[in-house]
Amino acid sequence: MVTALFTHPDSDQHREPAGHPEQAARLAAVAHGLASLDLLRLDAPLATEADILRCHPQAYIDRIRAAIPAKGWAQIDGDTYLAPGSYRAALRGVGAACAAVDLVLSGGACNAFIATRPPGHHAETDTAMGFCLFGTIAIAAKHALDHHGLKRVAIVDFDVHHGNGTQDLLWDEPRVLFASSQQMPLYPGTGAAHETGAQGQIINIPLRPHSTGADMRAAYNAHILPQIDAFAPELILVSAGFDAHRDDPLANLNWSADDFAWLGERICDLADRHCAGRVVSALEGGYDLPALAASAAAYVTVLKERGHA
Repeated sequence: MVTALFTHPDSDQHREPAGHPEQAARLAAVAHGLASLDLLRLDAPLATEADILRCHPQAYIDRIRAAIPAKGWAQIDGDTYLAPGSYRAALRGVGAACAAVDLVLSGGACNAFIATRPPGHHAETDTAMGFCLFGTIAIAAKHALDHHGLKRVAIVDFDVHHGNGTQDLLWDEPRVLFASSQQMPLYPGTGAAHETGAQGQIINIPLRPHSTGADMRAAYNAHILPQIDAFAPELILVSAGFDAHRDDPLANLNWSADDFAWLGERICDLADRHCAGRVVSALEGGYDLPALAASAAAYVTVLKERGHA
């Protein structure tokens, strides 16, 4: 089967002031990295309000929508901005995540990668932060559970920053195993090992600054991979942040593109064993453009090769 790639030009309409790291050029870098791959290329649909309401209250949605400026920017957090096209761009990301779940569960693709922005894993129940507006991957998990009737979904978040939003949105959800590795200390300050969720279904693996890909692999082999294996998910979702790369300007881990390929292989191993290879990944961070292009290409190449296996 094929690997699907969901994108949309609306993502470029989410604009921030000059010099902001979460820039439109990030998607151009990803597109360049994936240009040579034979993928099923699809437009990201718009999410419905009902999709967003799976994780966020109506008052929060209304507040974000009301804050969208007619021109220029509106700053809603220390590093989070809204532009006239930001709300529609965020809807494309959530819509793509839900559509990718639908496609993969229906057998239309083995796996999928979503290249949209803004990212999502820092958005908490009623708080936008860390460049994020809506909890894209958490909404996708709830869509898989509630719309498709799945009983067990696993999320892997290998972004260098902790997915505090995903954790907040799914803290009480026993049907989702959330496994996250992150540099600590680092923004947003959450993700300690003792944060295990209301049902013990959250795994946090803090990594020391300047630790290497070998350190990451050891941590995943010892902790994250065995627990996902025991959970036996029916679908695996991935918050695919590539900012743990050694060249990234916002953090201090020393991974290479090969480490993201290794993660792709291990995630696909679990998916092959438990859920017919079904993996849906959504872009999160990654702020050095050449490193982002190379890392996304390494990861998605694995998805493509494993999808055709």
